[in-house]
Amino acid sequence: MSHRPDDSLPIGRRIQRYRERAGMTRPVLAQLVDRSPSWLKGVEVGRLHPPRLPMLLRIADALGLADLADLTGNGHAVSVSVYAGERHPALADVQAALTEYRISPAGREVSVPHLRQRLTRAWQIRHSSPDHRTQLGLILPDLIRDAQQAVRATRSEERRDARRVLGGVYALADFYVAYQPAPELVWLCADRALTEGQEADDPYCIASGAWAMIQALRDSGRWDEALGLAHDAIGQLTPHLDGAPDDWRGMVGALEAEIALTHARRGRRGDAWGAFERADAIARTLGPNYRHVQSSFSAPTMAAHATTLGVDLRRPGEAMRAAESIDADTIASVPRRARHLIEHARAAHQRDERVATLALLDRSERTASETIRYNGWARELIRDLRQRPPSGMRDDVADLAHRVGIAA
Repeated sequence: MSHRPDDSLPIGRRIQRYRERAGMTRPVLAQLVDRSPSWLKGVEVGRLHPPRLPMLLRIADALGLADLADLTGNGHAVSVSVYAGERHPALADVQAALTEYRISPAGREVSVPHLRQRLTRAWQIRHSSPDHRTQLGLILPDLIRDAQQAVRATRSEERRDARRVLGGVYALADFYVAYQPAPELVWLCADRALTEGQEADDPYCIASGAWAMIQALRDSGRWDEALGLAHDAIGQLTPHLDGAPDDWRGMVGALEAEIALTHARRGRRGDAWGAFERADAIARTLGPNYRHVQSSFSAPTMAAHATTLGVDLRRPGEAMRAAESIDADTIASVPRRARHLIEHARAAHQRDERVATLALLDRSERTASETIRYNGWARELIRDLRQRPPSGMRDDVADLAHRVGIAA
């Protein structure tokens, strides 16, 4: 006989049931997974969103559960790919380049200005391609190795320049490895991007690396650390803003947006909207045509951020109004546009508007197939739609699931 709770129970309640069954108090389990009892209570009662995959695995381990399905409740063994997406075919090549440690130069010269041009072109490809992971997978291994070689082979000011480029390469690689079943590479890329900025003694490059690290910290539930790093990075940039390029202000705006998203994830509505207003003011100052390349920070993406704030704060009405305030096509980055459509779908799902949820996910897949394929929220929504498809649309749901790579 199965000892699992009812499969219809939400994840938070299932965590609570297994915790109580193990005779474990909330403070004890919270300590085992390095979180506060108030955070665990928020998860259990549904005030906070269910934890992401890495934290679910830690909770399952702390509770002595061998099968993640005990917590997710789908009735069978859960593949990591259900939540994190599959391994991209080029992941092994990118990983090999990232972990190929060398100390001495390889004997060939690498032009730092040419490397910078290659990096600029790689960012353009990343933002314009529906199959952006496949395109980056072709570019990144050689770009990583050449940028590392440039740092090893140069000296003095030229080495600082090479470190700036290498930090940018790691920031780009962070986008590629994200949402794949290799969380250690996300931490590696973010940490190296931040370290290269520090070695170059460049406040803007440091902030760029911090931006990537903040997201890794937030996705791991390390909210105070994420907020502390964001405020520290803003403090490093602020004294240099007079006469600085627009991207320096754009990075401050992007960091304020990350502060807003972090507060929203932990359910602090006032703090979230306060940071959002600061970021939005910067976006309006920079104008409608400005876009920060790394973060996609811009006036249109502020409405996309507002959508996410509404969803994470469990105020779907606010999220829907924000999503409907802009035309998604005004978001210049194709992957970012597809992600916004997923956030819009999350808002529709919170209102149990299942036809709208399906339509938005379908549009996201047609916009950038390699965004939705690796997005855990989207995959979870599609699994839910398969269990309860809109009337007369079971085949449409099955077709979307097939295109996204979710097996029956």
